[in-house]
Amino acid sequence: MNALEGQIAVVTGASRGIGEAIALALAERGATLCLVGRNRDSLQAVLAATRTPQRQHRCYASDLAIDDQVDELAAVLERDLPAVHILVHAAGALEWGPFENSPAHEFDSQYRTNVRAPYVLTQRLLPRLKAAQGQVVFVNSSAGLSARANVAQYAATKHALKAVADSLREEVNADGVRVMSLFVGRTATRMQAQLHAVEGKAYDPASLIQPEDVAALAVHALSLPRTVEVTEIALRPLRKPA
Repeated sequence: MNALEGQIAVVTGASRGIGEAIALALAERGATLCLVGRNRDSLQAVLAATRTPQRQHRCYASDLAIDDQVDELAAVLERDLPAVHILVHAAGALEWGPFENSPAHEFDSQYRTNVRAPYVLTQRLLPRLKAAQGQVVFVNSSAGLSARANVAQYAATKHALKAVADSLREEVNADGVRVMSLFVGRTATRMQAQLHAVEGKAYDPASLIQPEDVAALAVHALSLPRTVEVTEIALRPLRKPA
């Protein structure tokens, strides 16, 4: 039997990009999906792509940048889910711009999506994760390890997310809960295409990390025996010779 067969997996940011890829990979391993994203139709399209009976999966439309919607989502998940074995935080928000003129409201919005939402959802679902000796995956960014110009706000939220994951791990390992952070570099997603446009750079998705590769790595780590915990993985695009 597959290690993830029958496990209930909540995945945020599941309508596209890395979140979608992880959701599809989990379904392929037999997990039951609970997908979270802003657009229900997009989530339903992901479920259709799993080629598994959709009745065994659920989807929840929620904007994680809106505090009330996050709190409502947490309450609905508590009501609907008898257990949570896997919680994947793949939703994210990015605003690019120089420190000098990046507005504070953009910082606030990124904080709500990148830090507050995963904190609140993990906190509310933690009793179920502990009961199942489950696993939490924080899809972070290379900006969570080092900050560069024009991403001060985004990098600050990603450093904060690393702190959340590290502290949580220290608290719940004794309960059998595993916590993993993925520090992912530039990946071929719609968000990255938009960032390239803002930066005035040509977008070549073939030169970037592929979402499916991130998903394969994440699912492999989730499937490892309980004698080991993967705490952090850093990925970046391969720098090819000129």
